[in-house]
Amino acid sequence: MKQFSNTYIFIFSTVMVIIVATLLSLAATLLQPLQSRNLEIEKKRSMLESIGVPADKRDAEELYAKYVKESFVLDHNGEEIPGIDAFSVVVRNEQKKPLEKQYLPVFSALPDDGEKVIIIPVEGKGLWGPIWGYVSLRSDMSTIYGVTFDHKSETPGLGAEINTADFEDMFRGKRIYDGDKFISIGVIKGGTTPDNPHGVDAISGGTITSKALEEMLSDCLIRYDGFLLRNRN
Repeated sequence: MKQFSNTYIFIFSTVMVIIVATLLSLAATLLQPLQSRNLEIEKKRSMLESIGVPADKRDAEELYAKYVKESFVLDHNGEEIPGIDAFSVVVRNEQKKPLEKQYLPVFSALPDDGEKVIIIPVEGKGLWGPIWGYVSLRSDMSTIYGVTFDHKSETPGLGAEINTADFEDMFRGKRIYDGDKFISIGVIKGGTTPDNPHGVDAISGGTITSKALEEMLSDCLIRYDGFLLRNRN
């Protein structure tokens, strides 16, 4: 009787594990299109926010089609690579490759003020996890038109402040070049000076995240150096 009970328990447990695993796999398969759809909409919303166009899930696709006019992919020399969909490029995956094999996506947009701007995705590592965002540049390919940043798990009230309007607004009008020399943007602990065209104030109490964001901007934007210099107005 005891042997029968043990066998029954084993069979029952095995069957339950198989059923649960099957249900979880089925749920993941069914939810994947919805998850991909949400990620696509969030990506479009973020790009729109970098050019000052607020959007929600209901109108993100319509506004994206209205404002984002063109997209293309560059190599590390700033030359366009034909046949690659810029929207499908995952920056995190590209960063794992040698620079000469990376795809560098660029998006061209036309905000309501009529100035043609480009949008560049950026991604890096924060204190507790990934940080990412979009930087839009004016037609001089140096002056920042706008930015948007986000994070996975930075500390609330500290590093998480990178995705607040107060922090992001400080980047507007800053320049990533001094003449033809790439400078990027410094995120300065203790605050920058009003006349510094290449610096913004670091987040109070979020020094590590601020420094990580500074490194992310420098590392990502310098990859576009050849393209930016050749296309300056």
